[in-house]
Amino acid sequence: MEKGFEQIISWKKARELNREIYSLTQKSDFSNDFALRDQIRRASISISSNIAEGYGRASNKEFDYFLKLP
Repeated sequence: MEKGFEQIISWKKARELNREIYSLTQKSDFSNDFALRDQIRRASISISSNIAEGYGRASNKEFDYFLKLP
């Protein structure tokens, strides 16, 4: 079996965070503020997306770039 970004622990943790964020933002505090809810959801998804995109890059240096915080 070929290893992919799905095997990276931080990607798995990011997916868990995504599920938790979606669950929390379905509650009434967030459900009425669509812009805030959507912004928080997009931010959580960007974590796992950056890991996946960086994994697909040609070098470890480029992958490291996608894992760094601004």
